[in-house]
Amino acid sequence: MDATTQAFLAALIGAVVAGGAVLAWHVSDRQQHGTGVATEEPVVPAGVATVLSVLKSSAVVVDDSDTVLKASAPAYSMGLVRGQELVSPELATLVQQVRRDGQIRETELVMARPGVPSRHVTARVAPLGARLVLALVEDRTRERRVEAVRRDFVGNVSHELKTPVGAIRLLAEAVNDAADDPEAVKRFSSRMLIESERLSRLVQQVIELSRLQGDDPLDAPIPVSIDSAIDVAVDTSAIDAVSKHIAVVTSGAKGIEVLGNTELVTAAVANLVANAVSYSESGSTVLVSTKADEHNVSISVVDQGIGIPNEEIDRIFERFYRVDPARHRSTGGTGLGLSIVKHVAASHGGDVNVWSVEGQGSTFTLTLPRYLSTRESQEEYR
Repeated sequence: MDATTQAFLAALIGAVVAGGAVLAWHVSDRQQHGTGVATEEPVVPAGVATVLSVLKSSAVVVDDSDTVLKASAPAYSMGLVRGQELVSPELATLVQQVRRDGQIRETELVMARPGVPSRHVTARVAPLGARLVLALVEDRTRERRVEAVRRDFVGNVSHELKTPVGAIRLLAEAVNDAADDPEAVKRFSSRMLIESERLSRLVQQVIELSRLQGDDPLDAPIPVSIDSAIDVAVDTSAIDAVSKHIAVVTSGAKGIEVLGNTELVTAAVANLVANAVSYSESGSTVLVSTKADEHNVSISVVDQGIGIPNEEIDRIFERFYRVDPARHRSTGGTGLGLSIVKHVAASHGGDVNVWSVEGQGSTFTLTLPRYLSTRESQEEYR
């Protein structure tokens, strides 16, 4: 809900509440002083009832006996109301406080129910006439989760940046102290180059991940050649593969295309190949294979590496998560590669899966919707 809509809705609710309060006050005054008739049960003003019936927010009207007279549909789906009672004791207490002193209150609550994830909500409670109370509740769970993820992300990035930056500084000091020792200068400068490359790779992956964070569909997708993406990915890891005597082999369907962003698809495949090379033993083989049907294209990267423990598989696509933190220094890993693959898959309407046995290796499969040209589509349906 944008700011303009929120402002309009707040003004509408305020007008209805004010009108309802005046109406309820007059009814209450006539009941108590004008007729001498016994006090009737409170009734929700017609305007308020109409607003609640179309309101997307959770709203509840409670009478002076804590009975729910009217609630919007989202209030039931959120679990605020069961039958004619408020489920949340914190919200019920807030309603009672407002009824006692007539003061509008606003607060944040954490609603927890057995077997259901906790919800973070903001509640605004106001008197509605002489005997009724109106509670408006907004679910802020997603916002709080996003805030927590953002804090963790900033903290993790800061931590990861400190390592190569600190190493470069120490190596620079070592080079300065060893100015008269050519061999030491050469050794320290080589290490500085490695750390600077690692820092550059981390910054680049943070930029890529920030662009993909929303998993939003692509604005202007184009046909992307899977052959080209694989060729670039293999070439990117060629130096590392040669240094470890690892053979990177490609096989499978050729001439296949997907609809998407060339740079992102290539980055996803390159990250899978780079991971396979990094975590494979010297002298082993990495296989990159392609399969396709009329709907999807699957790119599988198979390695003979260290494998992934079963209890870790559900977490490997988390940002900065590493199965073996002790190895990331030697592999140069940033812990962002698989997160990038996951977000590329999501933004392209695809998926990524993993099969792994610890000590035997892993198979990562990136599946993306296939693109068929007009000619291919016609041939497909002949």
